[in-house]
Amino acid sequence: MDIGALPPGYLEWPAPASLRDAVACLWVQVAGDEDRAGLVLPDGCTDLIWTEGQGASVAGPDTGPVPTTMAAGTVIVGARFRPPAGGSALGIPLSELRDRRVDLADLRPADARRLSAALTPAIAAARVLDLAGALAAGAEPDPAVSQAARLLRDPRVRAEDVAADVELSPRQLRRRCHAAVGYGPKTLQRIFRFRRFVSAVDARPDVLDLAALAAQAGYADQAHLTRECGQLAGLTPAALARQRAA
Repeated sequence: MDIGALPPGYLEWPAPASLRDAVACLWVQVAGDEDRAGLVLPDGCTDLIWTEGQGASVAGPDTGPVPTTMAAGTVIVGARFRPPAGGSALGIPLSELRDRRVDLADLRPADARRLSAALTPAIAAARVLDLAGALAAGAEPDPAVSQAARLLRDPRVRAEDVAADVELSPRQLRRRCHAAVGYGPKTLQRIFRFRRFVSAVDARPDVLDLAALAAQAGYADQAHLTRECGQLAGLTPAALARQRAA
């Protein structure tokens, strides 16, 4: 893929099959002739990022919306680690990176030198993929948290019951989730539910039946969706849908 020839916007594609247990996707974002404003929404993931002219960084797991601005002409490439692969891949408790953006040089200086700001986007993308693969290959995600994350994707599951299902006490699961994911199981379940709503809106931007979408995503009712959307996106559901469609 010729990254330099991509039009302005955001694009993602699947990681190689050997990495898909740990890496959700690879992605690139290209700014056009003007500065580009955006809004990063919580997704439970951790991203390894290279920004043209700046170098490499890590975006920790978010618990709220993060407004961003890309300078005109900038290219950003990244690899997105699934929960709970990020903590083991980076070798640090992800709670230390929650709601933070950190230079890779502060975490892994040698790797940061291979992702210098002077690279071309094409070379940077290849090196981001190589590094993500090396980090994933050298680490084993916490199996109990991995199982808990799978269970928590089901909106019918009570977060309080998951600890027993993975044979941990609630306190043990919370501690291990904070290390592997960045926050506790209840927050992770909230974010999974919110992402189901976002995915449904993206799939059918022309159909905005909020009551139906709330039920489909696993919310108790439309008012529950509105409260959660306000906390996780800083917008009403309708406003978020309009922004996504735009």
